[in-house]
Amino acid sequence: MQSGLDPNSSGVTPDNIGIAAISGSNGKALSMPFRARQLPEYIRNWQFFARLEVQLEKERDRLALWVPVGVGMGIAVWFNLANMALWTAFIALSVGLALSVKAGDRGQRLSSAFSWFMILMAIGCAVMWLRSWTVAAPVLDRPTVTSFYAEIEKTEVVSARDIVRLTLKTHGKQELPPRVRVNMPIDRAVVDLQAGTVIQLRARLMPPAMSSLPGAYDFSRRAWFMGLGATGQLLGEIRIVQPVDPSWGPFSAMPEYRQKLSHHVQSRMAGGAGAIGATLATGDRGAISDGDAEAMRRSGLAHLLSISGLHVTAVVGAVYLLVLRLLALFPPLVLRYRLPIIAAGFAAIAALSYTLMTGAQVPTIRACVAALLVLMALMLGRNAITLRMVAAGALFVLIVWPESLVGPSFQLSFAAVTAIIAMHEHPKIQALFARREEGILKRLGRIILALFLTGLVVELALMPIALFHFHKAGIYGALANIVAIPLTTFVIMPLEALALLLDTVGLGAPFWWLCEKALSSLLLLAHFVSSRPGSVTMLPTMPLTAFGLVIAGGLWLCLWGQRWRICGLAPVCLGIVIIATTRAPDLYITSDGRHVGIRNDAGELAMLRTRSGDFVRNMLLENAGIDGETTALEDWPNAHCNSDSCTTTMTVGDRDWVIVATRSSYYIPAMALSAACRHADIVISERRLPDSCQPRWLKADRRLLSQVGGMTIDLENQKIATVLGRSGRHQWMRFAEPKNQHSNGIDPKQSGAIKNRPE
Repeated sequence: MQSGLDPNSSGVTPDNIGIAAISGSNGKALSMPFRARQLPEYIRNWQFFARLEVQLEKERDRLALWVPVGVGMGIAVWFNLANMALWTAFIALSVGLALSVKAGDRGQRLSSAFSWFMILMAIGCAVMWLRSWTVAAPVLDRPTVTSFYAEIEKTEVVSARDIVRLTLKTHGKQELPPRVRVNMPIDRAVVDLQAGTVIQLRARLMPPAMSSLPGAYDFSRRAWFMGLGATGQLLGEIRIVQPVDPSWGPFSAMPEYRQKLSHHVQSRMAGGAGAIGATLATGDRGAISDGDAEAMRRSGLAHLLSISGLHVTAVVGAVYLLVLRLLALFPPLVLRYRLPIIAAGFAAIAALSYTLMTGAQVPTIRACVAALLVLMALMLGRNAITLRMVAAGALFVLIVWPESLVGPSFQLSFAAVTAIIAMHEHPKIQALFARREEGILKRLGRIILALFLTGLVVELALMPIALFHFHKAGIYGALANIVAIPLTTFVIMPLEALALLLDTVGLGAPFWWLCEKALSSLLLLAHFVSSRPGSVTMLPTMPLTAFGLVIAGGLWLCLWGQRWRICGLAPVCLGIVIIATTRAPDLYITSDGRHVGIRNDAGELAMLRTRSGDFVRNMLLENAGIDGETTALEDWPNAHCNSDSCTTTMTVGDRDWVIVATRSSYYIPAMALSAACRHADIVISERRLPDSCQPRWLKADRRLLSQVGGMTIDLENQKIATVLGRSGRHQWMRFAEPKNQHSNGIDPKQSGAIKNRPE
């Protein structure tokens, strides 16, 4: 009897299956008519993956550069998910994908790279989770005025604001968080306010401030990882209870040494020169005036104020060359010992000492680690300045301080160094800047061109990061850095170091005078560049998606070595298109509901309260992307204000929006308030409005703002962005739980969710 299967057929039918099963035929198995090829083999034989395998084989030496990127992506996922269940799911999913791909691995580099990248992302998320758990500390629930005892942990003088900032340990007693920070007027500071001193004081304390607007600076996140549970102002005087114990040792007294050195530098040079000189020597930026700091930012020279790679490199290089030249004067040492190793050892000690002296901030530690790796490479006779050195430094920082990933300091410093090394590793750039026999003028021109191209690449790399965090970026920074970087590295820092050294014998005055003139020239350059028309570009709050695309494309451009690196331009261009087409919001409402900014198409910003202080005004201007001044809302057309409220009409698109905002705490009759609400599309208030107040679209009162934080509103697209939607419910965020999450016309758990849209 013949089998029910047609041997010439490539498929089966239900009838054939039945006949074969009944007959008990010993013919081909039922799976044989199908092609013996499974899904993984299809993937492996697909042309795209085959080419990708070839590319990864060519780039095998650069795969290690993506290790910190994988860890960093896991950390970024932790910050964006903001939920314990989602963190667990992400780690499990990443590990599961890695194991499943590795199980079917037949030695392909693609599958191995994918598996390791998934594992690294899981590690990054887990490390960030562990870090957040280990630094967790109680946070003050509500503002309070109290008297308490505390031990001084750190004293910071902010002379530009005439205050002294004390970080205090309460040891978890007196119903206070274990660590608080208190500001006091500088004229109330006493001499004995040193680390380790026990004091008694009275202060007004409050929880660390959350972000007031979506995308604005979030001090509560920084305070969480610093262990700060409250901040506040001193009331009255400080009483010394127990002076510091002098037996603590030199390392515990390092803050006092740093403060004394800062005062010494400022006493030798007057004005802004002394403030910047103290910053270069000790990392103390408290004496820099707001005008000088703003000029440095607008001119693209602010990186000189952050002790990082440039400063550590100058110190290490100077010590290395000085020790090497001095030891070379003794022939017995030259013949018996390898002087570069000895010089590298002294340079390493100098790098560690300078890092401790300047406060051991994350950029300085990153630069110190990189310098130590360079010195180690010099000892071993290896190429020192490579992207692997940068990757090792980034991995170290991400493992020890993973929260630094989302801060501007980490992003700016590593973006600049990565861009510089990637540019100088390119064969064409190496050929352009290679040493050759040529005249002095050509050599000088080549050096200037190298400085200009380096500055230009750095500015392009740093601009999206500066716009994302600070909403502004300098345009002429590449030109300014041609003068500023050599001036700082080869003139200012050597003069300052020589002046400090000669002060030990009382001969430093001439060098302090020269250093002051050089620093004054640097400040003059900063103010000149910052005052030029168009020196600064401003941008409203950048979408996270656009920022992620630009960063991903930049990493692709810098970390790969083959021609396919050019593909990184695609996400960069897409991110730029998203940024350029994103419409700036029309309304800015702070989390307390007291401050409201209204932006028009002409780029002007009107504020509900004119006496809001410089901090609130500058924050609203920066988030709105406006480089100018604010105006009072009552001075705007179509605005009618009294002592209790303001009503304004905005024409956006094809409709008019009526906005009512209260600006006093006085009683408003219920009937009048209800009538105003019925005729308004949006009502904004710092007070809790009654249920009888029902606007046509949105009621942003204290109840809603306590649930979602500050918000921005795009009236044309009818989209709302909130602090909750931007940051999520992390441990440092203090949002009220909504009783009815769909009340007030907006879902507090979803940014941009709008109910009852007006016609």
